Amino acid sequence: MKKILLALLVVVIGNGVFAQKIDSIYFHLYTDSLKKGFYNYINVDGKTADGKWLPLTAEEIIFSTEKDTTLHFKNNDLFIDSAYGRETVTVKAVLKNNPQIWKEVTIYIRKRGFDEPLLTNEQILQEYRKPKKKS
Repeated sequence: MKKILLALLVVVIGNGVFAQKIDSIYFHLYTDSLKKGFYNYINVDGKTADGKWLPLTAEEIIFSTEKDTTLHFKNNDLFIDSAYGRETVTVKAVLKNNPQIWKEVTIYIRKRGFDEPLLTNEQILQEYRKPKKKS
């Protein structure tokens, strides 16, 4: 009897997992620009018919960019070589089990370098304490 109940439970749970059909996909980026010389995580979520969101990985999504040897994906991470010369990157995500569901986004490349020193705690506090100008 326990084996039958266990088998029934597995079937019910399994059906619930596979019943989550994705109707659409969306980019939810963590940043407004991508960095050269780094892996940039490209976050794609799927929306199901019942309105739930599911995170998607390279197991469910085919990622692509413009044909350029300075760009390559490793799972959800897009590496942009420092030799990349354009101001933007266009990323396309296609749902593997339904290629009719896809999205494309153009993302800017960070222009400022990383050599700018960060403000110290004291500098931040001084900025905060400055009297605000009245308009």
